[in-house]
Amino acid sequence: MNVILIGKPFRRPLTIELGRRSWQVSLGAGVLLLLSMIAGTSYWLGQRVGDVRGVSRSQIEGLREQLAAQQRLLAEAEERTQINLNALAMELGELQAHSTRLNALGQRLTRIGKLEDGEFNFAEQPAIGGPEAPMAQHYTYLSAEFGRDVDALRRQLAEQDDQLAVLESLLLDRDLDNSLMPKGMPVRTGYISSSYGMRNDPVAGGRRMHQGVDFAGPYGSDVLAVAAGVVTWAGVRSGYGKVVEIDHGNGYKTKYAHNSKNLVKVGDVVEAGEKIAKMGSTGRSTGSHVHFEVWYENRPVNPTEFVSAIRG
Repeated sequence: MNVILIGKPFRRPLTIELGRRSWQVSLGAGVLLLLSMIAGTSYWLGQRVGDVRGVSRSQIEGLREQLAAQQRLLAEAEERTQINLNALAMELGELQAHSTRLNALGQRLTRIGKLEDGEFNFAEQPAIGGPEAPMAQHYTYLSAEFGRDVDALRRQLAEQDDQLAVLESLLLDRDLDNSLMPKGMPVRTGYISSSYGMRNDPVAGGRRMHQGVDFAGPYGSDVLAVAAGVVTWAGVRSGYGKVVEIDHGNGYKTKYAHNSKNLVKVGDVVEAGEKIAKMGSTGRSTGSHVHFEVWYENRPVNPTEFVSAIRG
C-alpha cells in the first residue's frame, strides 16, 4: 500500500510504500483508538447529562418544599390576623359602648349641673390641633404598639368613668340638697300680709312674736311645699287650725297653717312645688291666708330669706 503525501505546490509528492501487514496493523489500531474515543465521550456525556438531570430534580423538589412551607406560614399568618381582627373588633365595640355611656353621663351631668349652653358638648370630640409630625415607620411593631395604645385608652376611659361617676354623685347630692332646701313661696299668687318678728297680735292685741310669714290669697287656692320631704303632721293644732308639717331631712322643717283642707297625710313623700293643702282661715285667723314657718334644728328661723330665694 502506497501513502502519498502532497506538500507545497510544484514540489514532488512524497510517496511511502507500506506492506500489507503493516497496513492491517495500523488500521486495527486506528479502529480501536476511534472506538475508545467514542466510548469515553459517550460515558462522559452520560455522566454529565445524568448529573444535570439529578441537580434539576433536586432543585425542583427543594423549591416545592419551600413553597409548601411558605404557604403554611401564610395560612398561619392569615389565621393570626383574623384572630387579631376579631379581637380588635370586640375591643372597639366595647370602647364604643363605653364612650356612648360616657356621653350619656356627660349630657346628664350637663343638665343636672345646669351648665351654660356651649360650655360643654359631650356629643362632640374636643377641639384639638397642632402641627402634624412625620409618621414613624412602625409597621414592624404595629401589633404590640397598637395593643398598648388600646390598653392605655381602656384605662383612660375607666378613669374618666370613675371620675364622672364621682362628679355625678356630687352633683346629685348637691341637687338633692337643693331640692330639700326650703326656697320660694308656698303660694302661686298672693302677697305677704304679715312678716316674721314682733307684731301687734291681730286677735288678742298686744305685742307678740310672729314666728312665720303670712301670705294672703283667695280662699281655696293652692298651698305648695317649698321643698321635698316627708309629711310628719297633717291635722288640727291649737291656734294653727288645719296644718301640714314637712320634715326635709336636713335639719329643716316647714309648717303650713290655717288651711281649709289638707291634701296630704302623715308619711307622704312630697316634692318641691307639690300641692299639699288649700288656703283657708281655720284656727286663730282673721281671713284667708297661709301661715308659713321654717324651723331649723327645732328652732324657728326667719322664712324671709328662703321665700326670696329662687330655686335653681
